[in-house]
Amino acid sequence: MSHGGSGFRWASYSSSSSSSTTTTCSNSSSSKREKKITDRLSAVIDAVNDRKLPPELRGQRNNVRSETDIINVVEQRIWHSMEEGQFENLPGKGKPLNLNTNPHADPAEDTLYRILSKNGCAPEWVELNKEIRGRVSEWRVALEKAWKSKCNGDDEKWSERCESLKMQLRDINDKVFRYNLIVPFGRQMFGLKWEKEVARLEEQVEP
Repeated sequence: MSHGGSGFRWASYSSSSSSSTTTTCSNSSSSKREKKITDRLSAVIDAVNDRKLPPELRGQRNNVRSETDIINVVEQRIWHSMEEGQFENLPGKGKPLNLNTNPHADPAEDTLYRILSKNGCAPEWVELNKEIRGRVSEWRVALEKAWKSKCNGDDEKWSERCESLKMQLRDINDKVFRYNLIVPFGRQMFGLKWEKEVARLEEQVEP
């Protein structure tokens, strides 16, 4: 009897072990298939993203560490265009900017929003866009006046104006952030950076 019971237990163990091995192999095979599918999908996504890159960066996906690489390529293109004189005799050169229109928007769509705005029916982001553009223009005029005082040797006045201008800049950027949250996709705008604005003025006074 004991031998028979032992044989039964061994048979049960062998059957269970065999079933467990089969299940493990099945899971392993399933995992491999899923990994293959995932790898293929990743390759397709990488290929699509690669086509969005400038020609100079295509096929070098692993070398593109950040947006800085792409920005550098764009800056190089702009520099070459300037060297070739492609920015000369542009329409509106030397004239004040028209802050009532968005040069990047569809003309028909932009006209529609202006009509709605005149009749008091414009979306909130349209009014906010107009307010931001107006405030940026006024802020830059104030910054230029303060910068002239610095150029004239009045560093104390420049320091006083800096604090006020930086506070105004933060307020403008808060409005830009709010605007970017509610505006339709593709109409977002960049905030202002103090360092870039001052650097722009420094370039204007260079001999």
